[in-house]
Amino acid sequence: MYPTSVKSNSALTPLRRFATHTTTTCSAQASAYGKCILATYMDVRKDACKEEFEKFGVCMREAVCMQLVRSIFHS
Repeated sequence: MYPTSVKSNSALTPLRRFATHTTTTCSAQASAYGKCILATYMDVRKDACKEEFEKFGVCMREAVCMQLVRSIFHS
């Protein structure tokens, strides 16, 4: 179980900080991909949501790189 309230960012684990960062950073791309999946789940075809998935992947990779850079320079 996770605590329902967190007092500060420093109390968060690195993984939770990363998850929070990528969730807020890539929310538009994640939403577009999820909507595409929802719209096509009854008609599953290869690469049906490829464009949305690629945009989401690019955003996630950029978010990871930015998080790593911040952690290196703020250490």
